[in-house]
Amino acid sequence: MTPHYVYILLCRDGSYYTGYARNPELRFEWHKQGRGAKYTRMRKPERLVYLEEFELRTDAMRREREIKGLSHDQKTELVKRARKQRP
Repeated sequence: MTPHYVYILLCRDGSYYTGYARNPELRFEWHKQGRGAKYTRMRKPERLVYLEEFELRTDAMRREREIKGLSHDQKTELVKRARKQRP
């Protein structure tokens, strides 16, 4: 079974873009090429800063909505906590 991912991109203007994908690295490349969301075409994504894996698509999409509802500061904290947890 292919996993599903929720990702956060950091854009050039310091904003975050949250999305869902089965292949987040490929999706990031699409965003960089201007083939992703209108938001990232305007703000130019710089890097993938957060990734969360799910077995079920419904769980990933639910989490995507949750993250999109967070403030910028809350997203920044989420990214920081995830970095601290990496080995």
